[in-house]
Amino acid sequence: MTAAPQPQPRPTDRFAELLLAVLSGRRPVHAMLRHTAGSAYDDLARLAEDGPLRTFGHRPVVRDIGYFVPREGALEVFARIGAGNRLRAMAFRLERGRDLRWRCTAVELDGPRHPGPGK
Repeated sequence: MTAAPQPQPRPTDRFAELLLAVLSGRRPVHAMLRHTAGSAYDDLARLAEDGPLRTFGHRPVVRDIGYFVPREGALEVFARIGAGNRLRAMAFRLERGRDLRWRCTAVELDGPRHPGPGK
């Protein structure tokens, strides 16, 4: 008897894990180069500078994922991240390109970014 093939992970789950790995310092930011579009890579690099999800002891994990479909080929995703004894919020947008690959086009951690002075 052969085992049934494992289903492909949803893009929401896959990207939540990829982003978590970068923001926790387990993967370098450049690992996301081909998985991002627009300013998302620069935003992720800024977020990852301080290793905001890096913990000592317990490894951060994705606790829950939800998403909204604003239009075909786009997903707005939220994830609850357990980081040590804290629960953190991560939001990101995925867009499917003409090549049918999903790419992250926006990422936020713990709420929206506030533009600096003069922006």
